[in-house]
Amino acid sequence: MVRKQYSKSEIKKLLEEYPFVKKFVTKKSQVVEEDDFLRINGESLFFFKEEKLIPTLHSLLKEIKLLPYVVVDKGAIKFVANGADIMRPGIVGCDSFDEGAFVVIIEETYKKPLAVGIADYNSIEILEMKEGKVISTIHFIGDSIWESSQKSK
Repeated sequence: MVRKQYSKSEIKKLLEEYPFVKKFVTKKSQVVEEDDFLRINGESLFFFKEEKLIPTLHSLLKEIKLLPYVVVDKGAIKFVANGADIMRPGIVGCDSFDEGAFVVIIEETYKKPLAVGIADYNSIEILEMKEGKVISTIHFIGDSIWESSQKSK
């Protein structure tokens, strides 16, 4: 287990590279990198994937606009909540994004985040498609990232 406490200069560099982290950091914040998580004041709000910093669902519950979104219908919720990849028929709308972008999957009724995924196509291509897998899920409610970030609270 590697634990690294960020200095003020490292926090400044982090905020330059990932401006969306500013919503969670103050001058007095304690920022620690531990077990592939970035913990801010003891909360696991971000995780590292492919050397990129990605918001956990806990941070997205606080601030949904950290990532572009994809809205799924009610019928997709149980599958997404179990870690299924996102199929085109379940999508009812989306933000604009490029292929390979990290996106948050939200349900249509309450606009709550269900999962985080990587777009296999850009948003225009997804909306033009009729079928097929369009987003690969990397984090969902109840997975190991969710459980680890729950423990930190």
